[in-house]
Parts: sequence; C-alpha cells; structure tokens
Amino acid sequence: MDEQQHIAIVDDEEDVRETMGEYLADHGYRVTLLENAAALRSLLETDAEIDLAILDISMPGEDGLSLARHLSEHTDIIIIMVTASGETIDRIVGLEMGADDYLAKPVELRELLARIKAVLRRAGGRPGVGLPSGQPGTRIAFGKCQLDLDAHQLFDDDGSEIKLTAMEYDLLKAFAERPNRVLTRDMLMDLAHHGEWEPFDRSIDIRISRLRRKIERDPGKPEVLKTMRGAGYMFVSETAPD
Repeated sequence: MDEQQHIAIVDDEEDVRETMGEYLADHGYRVTLLENAAALRSLLETDAEIDLAILDISMPGEDGLSLARHLSEHTDIIIIMVTASGETIDRIVGLEMGADDYLAKPVELRELLARIKAVLRRAGGRPGVGLPSGQPGTRIAFGKCQLDLDAHQLFDDDGSEIKLTAMEYDLLKAFAERPNRVLTRDMLMDLAHHGEWEPFDRSIDIRISRLRRKIERDPGKPEVLKTMRGAGYMFVSETAPD
C-alpha cells in the first residue's frame, strides 16, 4: 500500500491484541495497541489519524459499544467490533451503534484481514477522502440531504456534513443508482458488498433505520426510503424517471 493505514486495536486481553497487531503489522499496517477505551480517547486527543478501530465489546470500564457510539458520532473512523459472544443481540446492538462490521472471537486472522481490506476499500482507503466539504460533485437529493457521490459524503440542507459509515454510504449509493425500484434485502446485501451475510441477518433493516434518522424529515413516517411490505425497500426520487 502506498501509505500505511493506521489501525487501533482496543482489547483488554493482551495476548489477543498482540496477536492481531503482529499479524496486521506484518501485512503493512501501522498498528497501535490499546488496553481500554480510555486509552483510545487519550490517543484521539493527540490528533492522531486513525483509519480503523477494532473494538472488543466486553472491556472493564467503558465497553466497546459505548466507545463505538462515540466514534460513530464524532469521528470518521471505521469500526470493526469483536466479541467472545456469538449472540445475535450483540451483533445487532453493535451495528446500531455504528459499527461497519462484526466478528466473533476467536477471530480467524485471515478473515479479519479480509474484512479490514473490504471496509477500507469501501471507504475509499482513508476516512474523509474526497472533495472538500461544500464543493459540489455529483449530488443526489435524499430527503433533506444531498449525497455527494464523488466525495462519498452526505450533507444536510445547511451544508453541514452528516457522518456515514462505509456500509451506510454503500446503501445510499445503491439506492441512488436505482431510484424508484424495489430492492430486496438480498439485493441490498449484494450491492453493499456484504452478500456473505446470512439472508435473515437484520443488518440491512438496522442500517435503513439509521439512515432514515439522518435523511428523513420525519423518520417515523419515511417518505424517501420506503418499506415495501413483503418485498424490500425503495428510494422514492422525485427527480428520477420511474
């Protein structure tokens, strides 16, 4: 890779974070090992540029879910959650908090590397890469927002950027390219590069709900991303032909 991408591994188990860290460093990444959420928060205060964070859910003090929510709301850092639990509820909550991907322990290192490459590729290599905020590229109206396809950014009606995870951007892009068409959950999983997830996985529904809170004027009565009962979802565009 042309420039070392910076990965922060936050896990209270020393052997786990060192094993992942050594493997990722051997594959060309710059890695910082941190034992808890407080250590990552301190690192962020130094203005360190972090591309991706691997967060353990269960840690003493602030847990990974709370940390993921903070990162999702205040940074562009890509998030992969890991946990010793394979419980579906952990997976759902992690995605609701803004995680881009999820792996259960024990983590298979080659799969972890593949997931990292995939989410970084979807995000354009480094968070925030694209046109400067406010410089229009190819923009698509999504309710009260504008999606800039060139910059991979979403803007509010006042020009402020609204943070998106890589998966959220991919979903909006899939809708933007197929306006006024019903897209099934399976189609959306394939289009958003997560076709390997099981069809019954609720990840699509969770992310649609998160996107509605960002783009709809009334998320409780969505008019832009509509649910087509028994079929899937449809992006209702007033500017595109049916």
